[in-house]
Amino acid sequence: MAIARLVIVGVVGVLLCVDASTSGAEEIPAFARRYGLSCNACHNPIPKVNAFGESFAGNGFRLVANEPARDTIDTGDRLLELPRNVPLAVRLDAYIQAYNNGRSASDFKTPYNLKILSGGPIAKDLSYYFYFFLFERGEVGGIEDAFLHFNDIAGAPVDIAVGQFQISDPMFKRELRLEFEDYAIYRTRIGLQPADLTYDRGIMVSADALGATFTGEIVNGNGKGAAGEDRRLDNDPLKSVFGHVSRDVSGALRLGVMGYWGKQEGQVTEDDPLVRNTVWMVGGDATLTVGPVEINGQYIHREDSAPTFGPDEERSKTDGGFVEVLLLPPGSRWYGLALYNLVESNSGLLDVRLGGPSQTSRYQSLTAGVGHILRRNFRLLGEFTWDTELTEGRWTIGAVTAF
Repeated sequence: MAIARLVIVGVVGVLLCVDASTSGAEEIPAFARRYGLSCNACHNPIPKVNAFGESFAGNGFRLVANEPARDTIDTGDRLLELPRNVPLAVRLDAYIQAYNNGRSASDFKTPYNLKILSGGPIAKDLSYYFYFFLFERGEVGGIEDAFLHFNDIAGAPVDIAVGQFQISDPMFKRELRLEFEDYAIYRTRIGLQPADLTYDRGIMVSADALGATFTGEIVNGNGKGAAGEDRRLDNDPLKSVFGHVSRDVSGALRLGVMGYWGKQEGQVTEDDPLVRNTVWMVGGDATLTVGPVEINGQYIHREDSAPTFGPDEERSKTDGGFVEVLLLPPGSRWYGLALYNLVESNSGLLDVRLGGPSQTSRYQSLTAGVGHILRRNFRLLGEFTWDTELTEGRWTIGAVTAF
């Protein structure tokens, strides 16, 4: 049923819109300062990255792959490319929200996020990127994205990223979405096990071949949590793998398929034996561009053998995804958006909401909104989200800026 609903909503979205009309990280203002370019060279609108921005990030934050060193200190050492200044930028998000589920409430989320970003070349074909949350929902958030990026290994169209990144980045990048509402299937966890498709530590390899982009990842499988008493960041000896293949079918349509497999060890209490949960996922993603309309879709099927690390528990089966429609009129500083999320599980162990019940069997939300680019690096937004399971509405108005 979940699959059918997602397909129907996706097809209807495509028909309505037709009738009406990879690589790495978030580009930052430090790059605009370095090259003397406007933010809209890479974004439309911020923080959404356009094709030029994707190429820039894929070249290791250079305009072209073999760009000569610039803004560096001449130390006389050919093995040292030292920037004159460490590139830094700031992003600030602030929101005001109102809720109504039979009892109205409001919330000043001002600020909601405040982070320091940095990135750039270290040497030929070697760059870095990271950001640090000085303030994330009321506390110090710490590091999320943080990796080294090796570009065009041995002159071939092969890139390697080593560090901490989002597993889902080759499909759609959560950090670059225009909505406050999240892509729910990526952050979904089941029971007590820690695996989802957001942040993890490992290695990502991507290659362009046969007219497609192939991406493979090996990760710890337990997210970005702190090390244990043994100073190990991986809490068990097991690793997880992720693969994705994406191809432009035409100038307007991109299709992708993905797979994930991993195991985690865990126990309910210290006195219980260790139990291994096997998790696997398969899915597909697509982007269709028709004039000023962009339609993004994602579907994922997931199964967990022992999500609460119990020895005889029932296998958990989860289906979910999203359909996103963006209206980006050329030359206009206004944009529109709509997002439909659906995640269902037979186990009742879904953990997906920011607030609300911590575990449920179903999450479904509908979001619609508009935004205005007040300045290239200052965006206003307004959106409404209806949570069908909580029968709760949420109004959000806010601002996103970077400098």
